[in-house]
Order: sequence, then C-alpha cells, then structure tokens
Amino acid sequence: MFKFAVKLLQLPLALLVMFYEWGWQSLSAVFAWLAKRPLWGLLESLIRRAPPYVALLLFLLPSLALFPVKLGALWLVAHGQKLLGVGVLIAAKIVGTAVVARLFSLTQPALMQLAWFARFYGWFKPWKDGWLALLRASAPWRLTRIFIGRMKARFRRIREHVQHWLRHRKSP
Repeated sequence: MFKFAVKLLQLPLALLVMFYEWGWQSLSAVFAWLAKRPLWGLLESLIRRAPPYVALLLFLLPSLALFPVKLGALWLVAHGQKLLGVGVLIAAKIVGTAVVARLFSLTQPALMQLAWFARFYGWFKPWKDGWLALLRASAPWRLTRIFIGRMKARFRRIREHVQHWLRHRKSP
C-alpha cells in the first residue's frame, strides 16, 4: 500500500519539487546579492555558524512564518477576493521558496550533521534528480524550453531596437 501511495504522489511531488528547483536557482541569486550588504552578510555569517538543531529551526522558520499568510490568502478567496487571495498565495510561495533556498544553502553543512536529515537528503536528492531528468527529457518540457528561448531572443531584439532608436532619435 505504501509503494502504491508513493507512486501515486510522485508526479505532483515532482511538479512541486520542480517549482522549488526553479526558485532555488533563480531566486537565491537575489539573496546572494543581499549577502554583499554588511548587515545582511553578518546575519548570514551567524546563520552559517549555527549548530545543527538551530539550523534546522532556522530552515523550518519560513514555512511556519508564512502559514498564517497562506491561511489569510485562503480566507480572502473564501470571501470573494479570489484574485487578491491567489496573488497573496503566489507571492508567499515565491518569497518562501527564495528564503528557504538561501537558508538551505547556508545551513546545509549543519543539517547534514543530523544523521536522520542526512539519510533523508541522501534518499530525496537522487529521487528529485531522477524525476527532474525524466521531466526534462519529456517533449512538453523541451518544447517549452524552445518556446521560452525564442521569446527571450525576440524580447532581446526588441530591446536592442528600442535602445538603438532612443540613441539615434532626433531631439525636439
């Protein structure tokens, strides 16, 4: 029964993991930029030196802190504010993903000192990588990447044309 439940949940979990993967790669760059600021850098230095269970608490804190925000978003949806509620939910998910990504990069060495966490991560990482490899090999994924690449190229050309026009237009 457990194996059936795991197989049933693999696709939705893989999609969730894909979202987090995207967030960890792209949104953590924002926090890397913040880390160059003196006060933020000091805070990250303290987090990096945290003992394992403090690191675990710090790693879980964003999920706990955003739970009331997510409940508030659901309340908005239930009370007819669907667009605002979904917007708050998406914003909370994006911010939460970025914060968790940065905290994981800072706390991973301490978290790996916890035997149970290291075992779980040793199981989870290959599972996640396997699902991402299958997803990236799929036709919809490849077609989407091609489409996104073409759209980026098109926007780049438009931006270049606008910049060229702005540099060479005649002043009034």
